[in-house]
Amino acid sequence: MDSGNTPLAWAARSGHEEVVEMLLGRDHVNPDKPNDCGRTPLWYAARGGHAGVVKILLGRGDVNPNRPDNYGETPLCCAAWNGNDRVVKMLLERGDINPDKPNDDGQSPLWNAACGAREGAVKILLERSDVDPNKPDNCGQPPLCCAAWNGNDGVVKMLLERGDINPDKPSDKGRTPLWYAARSGYEGMVKILLRRSDVNPNKSDNHGQTPLLCAASRGCVRVVAVLQAAITASQALPKAEGTSPSLPLPGMHGT
Repeated sequence: MDSGNTPLAWAARSGHEEVVEMLLGRDHVNPDKPNDCGRTPLWYAARGGHAGVVKILLGRGDVNPNRPDNYGETPLCCAAWNGNDRVVKMLLERGDINPDKPNDDGQSPLWNAACGAREGAVKILLERSDVDPNKPDNCGQPPLCCAAWNGNDGVVKMLLERGDINPDKPSDKGRTPLWYAARSGYEGMVKILLRRSDVNPNKSDNHGQTPLLCAASRGCVRVVAVLQAAITASQALPKAEGTSPSLPLPGMHGT
């Protein structure tokens, strides 16, 4: 259990707005005092989704919205991970917020939201031009890899709508979003990714395993069929400008 919490931190943690306002009315109260884990009243309010308390604290000039805990988790990282959309919006309205600040594991607010399938938070963060949709964590996994691995179709679609996304960016192990989707047997996800001409269906990881090999080894028959069709179609496509960006996959319509 966290230790070193002030009365303000406890009130913020529990979402007690009246108590927070009362305590902030005292001259000697430090509104940004962290506990032994480096967690401030704003950190707790953001994690808990207590929008009213967050609004009160953000109205103070002496509260740092980017202040991380001892593990590098900022209030925005916490709010994004937990899908607290209102709080995410409030934090992003502060002019001094860093919307792309990662934790000690290299996981940015967008990475957290994508990994947790928090579609609302993902949408809000992707509207910011200063949020990098390709920013990987310390294992080299970009948000798209994480979303594909967890089967988050909605998040994957949102990420792919960003013009600066790299849909084939691999992790440090050489594993692409398609690789993860194929390995997990997510047929719909595989189809979504293969609609992109800049996704290589034959791209192997650092051990030489292709998406097709992963799907076959796990008995994912439908994914194998989709990948085989994509590979055949890509080999038949003319290598000239003006080629359609969509691959003719079976059963694509209506998925």
